[in-house]
Amino acid sequence: ILFSILTIGGSLGAGNAFQVSQSLSAVKQQIPYLEQEPWIYGVVMATLVGVVIIGGIRRIAHVAEAIVPTMVGIYLLAAGWIVLSNAEQVPEVFALIVSSAFSMEAGMGAFIGIIVQGFKRAAFSSEAGIGSAAIAHSAARTPYPSRQGIVALMEPFIDTVVICTMTALVIIITGVYDANGQHAELIASNQGAALTSMAFGSVISWFPIVLSISVVLFAYSTMISWSYYGERCWTYMFGERWSIIYKLTFVLVVLAGSIGSASAVLDFSDLLILSMAFPNMFALYALSGQVKRRLTAYLEKLRSGELDMEVGRS
Repeated sequence: ILFSILTIGGSLGAGNAFQVSQSLSAVKQQIPYLEQEPWIYGVVMATLVGVVIIGGIRRIAHVAEAIVPTMVGIYLLAAGWIVLSNAEQVPEVFALIVSSAFSMEAGMGAFIGIIVQGFKRAAFSSEAGIGSAAIAHSAARTPYPSRQGIVALMEPFIDTVVICTMTALVIIITGVYDANGQHAELIASNQGAALTSMAFGSVISWFPIVLSISVVLFAYSTMISWSYYGERCWTYMFGERWSIIYKLTFVLVVLAGSIGSASAVLDFSDLLILSMAFPNMFALYALSGQVKRRLTAYLEKLRSGELDMEVGRS
């Protein structure tokens, strides 16, 4: 029950308001009018989310999910081109990252703060260790849960190790990371999507438009996924008949996320994401023996070729 309560809160924060806030910061770079009237973006997103989770019109969500892999590919190609074009700077960039973390000027407090920040952002980007992904993977139909778990291991790697590292390299190579520079306000207000847009735009003038579309699609598909996580936990506690209350609340929070402070939304989301990790870690420890037995049995079948024979029979 505790995990369900925290997941509901996490779905409204990290999976909803934060997604709206960050995608809005990127869109504002292309549509400055939204700087004065951010609620318009909130209404549009709330409508698109509402027709899927309340109206049941899944086609819009399916289209977004189909486009997202293409957008990820375009993003990585653009990031890869910038990094390769400045390959001679890559060693210096990694040296800067390490030296900044361990510098005497930063001090032990800053070093610990960097570790905490790294854990928070990693959990935020990949959802590793908080238990939300298990809700989606548990719906998969497979005779071997271990197989689904192995597939799930790829998600944090692609998201955090590949995409986030490429993003960091681009931001540092282009120089927009300087907290005392012209983009200091974006850094101070935690508008990461807008900062990323500035970084790419400084090299590829038209890419911020593509990035804005990508961020909106990423945010939208993430919101649909988190609405499912939250709804599953809500129905576990209150039953299917009351799920409409959660759905309406989720849609209203979309609008709130567009007009709220990005820093406040991020702080709230961080709190819920961290809180979800504690009961999940306890459950992982309690179930570790069962997981080990299942995984050992699966690997033995894999080595013996028994799984290949099952595939052949099917």
